[in-house]
Amino acid sequence: MQLFDLTGRVAILTGGNGGIGLGMARGMAEAGATIVMAARNREKSEAALAALPGGGKGAFLPLDVADPQSCRGVVAAVAERFGRVDILVNNAGMSIRKQPETYEIEEWRQVIETNLTGSFVCSQAVYPHMKAQGGGKIINIGSMFSIFGAPYAAPYSASKGAIVQVTKSLATSWAKDNIQVNAVLPGWSDTELTQNARRQGG
Repeated sequence: MQLFDLTGRVAILTGGNGGIGLGMARGMAEAGATIVMAARNREKSEAALAALPGGGKGAFLPLDVADPQSCRGVVAAVAERFGRVDILVNNAGMSIRKQPETYEIEEWRQVIETNLTGSFVCSQAVYPHMKAQGGGKIINIGSMFSIFGAPYAAPYSASKGAIVQVTKSLATSWAKDNIQVNAVLPGWSDTELTQNARRQGG
C-alpha cells in the first residue's frame, strides 16, 4: 500500500546526498516526487540521484547554504526549470566539535550561518512560489540537541534549538497560505556528521 503519492511534486533537499537527507530523498522519490539535490559536492550528489527510484528525472544544483545569494539562486532555478516548488527539506548542516571555551567566533558564525540562517533564507526563497501555487511543505531538520546540550557542540545545539523556534514562527505566519512548516528532531543517526562524535565518545 502506498501511503504517500507525490507524483508531479518537486522537492528541494539541501544536503540531500547522504545520511538523513538521502533517506528522505529516497522515500520521496519512491512516492513519485522529482528530487532536486542542492549541495556542494556534485559527484556525490549526482551518484546519489542516479541511485534513486526515477532518479533520471531529478537534478543536482550547486548550493552553499551559508551564502544567501546561492540559496535564492537555487530556488529560482528550480522554479524556472520545473515550474513549481512543492517541498523544501532544510537538511544541510555542519558541526565543529570543540569545548565551548575554545571556539573562535568565526567558527561559531560558520555553524550558525550554515545550520540556521541558510534554512531561514531557503524558506524565504520558496515562500512566494508556494504561496502562488496554493501551498507547500517545508521540513526543517533539527536534532535532539534542539532540546538538550552536548559538551562538544555548543553552536550546533544553539542552531538546532533555534530551528525549532523558527519553524514555529514560519508555521504560524504561513498557515494562511496553506504552507505547512514542521521540524523533525532525529535521535542518534550513524552518518558522516556523527563520525567525530563516535571517536570522541560524546
